[in-house]
Amino acid sequence: MKKPLVAVVGRPNVGKSTFFNKICGRRISIVDDTPGVTRDRVYSDAEWCGYNFRMVDTGGLDKKSDDVFQNNIKAQVDIAVDLADVIVFIVDGSEGLTQNDSEIADYLRKYNKKVILVINKLDNFEVENTYEFYGLGLGEPYPISCEQSKGLGEVLDAIVEGFGERNMDEEDTGKIKIAIVGRPNVGKSSITNRILGEERVVVSDVAGTTRDAIETDFNHNGKTYTLIDTAGLRRKRAFDNETVEGYSVIRSMEAIKRADVVLIVFDSSEEITEQDVRIAGYVHEEGKPSVVVMNKWDKIPNKDGKTINGYLDKLKMQLSFMDYFVPVFTSAQTGKRLYDVIEAVDMVYENSTRRIPTGALNELLANAILSNEPPYRNGKKLKIQYITQAQVAPPTFILFVNDATLMHFSYLRYLENRFRDAVDFKGTPIRFITRSKTDEKK
Repeated sequence: MKKPLVAVVGRPNVGKSTFFNKICGRRISIVDDTPGVTRDRVYSDAEWCGYNFRMVDTGGLDKKSDDVFQNNIKAQVDIAVDLADVIVFIVDGSEGLTQNDSEIADYLRKYNKKVILVINKLDNFEVENTYEFYGLGLGEPYPISCEQSKGLGEVLDAIVEGFGERNMDEEDTGKIKIAIVGRPNVGKSSITNRILGEERVVVSDVAGTTRDAIETDFNHNGKTYTLIDTAGLRRKRAFDNETVEGYSVIRSMEAIKRADVVLIVFDSSEEITEQDVRIAGYVHEEGKPSVVVMNKWDKIPNKDGKTINGYLDKLKMQLSFMDYFVPVFTSAQTGKRLYDVIEAVDMVYENSTRRIPTGALNELLANAILSNEPPYRNGKKLKIQYITQAQVAPPTFILFVNDATLMHFSYLRYLENRFRDAVDFKGTPIRFITRSKTDEKK
């Protein structure tokens, strides 16, 4: 059963994102005193009294705003409201009724959907504090204080009323979560929109348009995926962690951590930058399988059969620390080879979850040792007794040895290369953990 969708709307800085985060139980939408912080639709799951539903936070509506993104914000709100089963319209009780509130109420009435009017930022819930909002013609308003978590239960009761049967047991299973990362303006949102087939996130030539990590499910060839579009990752010194952009970067990092596969997007029309390499390094350190997406391939002039090889040589040099990388040269603008990206996602995900039987592992290890014996160190020889696979995603192997201090990183690198020659681990890091035989007994 499809989860009901609840859209949270209102003018800027009335507490929509704070309300959204309180209901969803974690800090998902960025909360800041600066009006207009939320630009895209931000989704999350919520639950109340056995009812599971989806909530979508939206940008603040303000016709008089000078924000260049206001038209895009309005388009995003249109989509959210059109898809919603219930609309939560939030106003600011501390400022009173405004002309903007009245215009939004008129706008919502056109959709002929259930609208719950919520008055936020009230210190007390005396009836006289809500009188003027009856003039919006949206029924009885619900007074709340998000900061104090007061009145939220009544609003939730109103939201789930009319949902029908409870759907407590509904779970999302079998989805591959794909995070799209890269520096600003490399085309992450354009790739998202092209894959989803709709204007799902705000796309602009202004770098840094996307600020939240935005999740959307989609189907391809009978499989379900969750696509996570993230904010552009700048160099650390380019932002302050306490600013809105700082929170955006933290959100992007969290998206990488919870992803099954990461799309690392580069701009083919520009030189590979230090920041491109740094982002790839972070994904590698997190142990995530990845696909290197060379976007804007349509902008490369005079391409011939050798052009891709030239770019691959540059990538191999810059990404030498993750020589397992899988590249896809594509264009979000034209859509060329875009679905090769999804095929690559399937491949690297399968490789990252590959498990090798212990017998085959030890045979592979024995052949590697036969070709190149472990070195001596401080006059003592390293002896490897056997190997086991501890986990997948990424594939992690434990080497039991006589003395773990004798293992040199160069020999681990040699073993990794031999394993990659024998087993398809393209697109995923693999890890080796060295333990002394005495560790096993402990």
